[in-house]
Amino acid sequence: MAATKLILALLLFLLVCSSSIASSKNSRRPKPCRRLVLYFHDIIYNGKNAKNATSAIVGSPAWGNKTNLAIPNRFGDVVIFDDPITLDSDLRSTPIGRAQGLYLYDKKEILTAWFGFSFVFNSTQLKGTINFAGADDIMKTTRDLSVVGGTGDFFMTRGIATLMTDAYEDDRYFRLRVDVQLYECF
Repeated sequence: MAATKLILALLLFLLVCSSSIASSKNSRRPKPCRRLVLYFHDIIYNGKNAKNATSAIVGSPAWGNKTNLAIPNRFGDVVIFDDPITLDSDLRSTPIGRAQGLYLYDKKEILTAWFGFSFVFNSTQLKGTINFAGADDIMKTTRDLSVVGGTGDFFMTRGIATLMTDAYEDDRYFRLRVDVQLYECF
């Protein structure tokens, strides 16, 4: 009888310990060491807006061309960009840097893209770069890209950038709200 009570007490103790360990793992998510919310504005070259364009199609499938995105779903288009980054959603705001890189439309069935780019900061507030890479399922409200490194104020940083399409005008202009959460800051 005493052995049974001891075994039951031991099992109860192990159950309580394992449940408290499991719940503490879930509640201890890391907090970002730095957070930035920025906007980048992309104006794609359409054959008529060379003066204002900040991006251009540099590769397209055989059925496409370099002034209109390919149909369907822009599959096969490769776009390079040098877009202004602002602290608010106004395109006319003073840029604090540039988003420079490329995106390519990589799926026939649905509208998705793969991004590889850097935020290059050139303001008095921020110096250096933050580098991003990853798949962008454009049709979702929010999507995450990996922060894979940086320089200057962002030396060797890591984290997540949550993208949200903030504005969209045909195939001429889009604005992304980028919520950058850095988890490794040196």
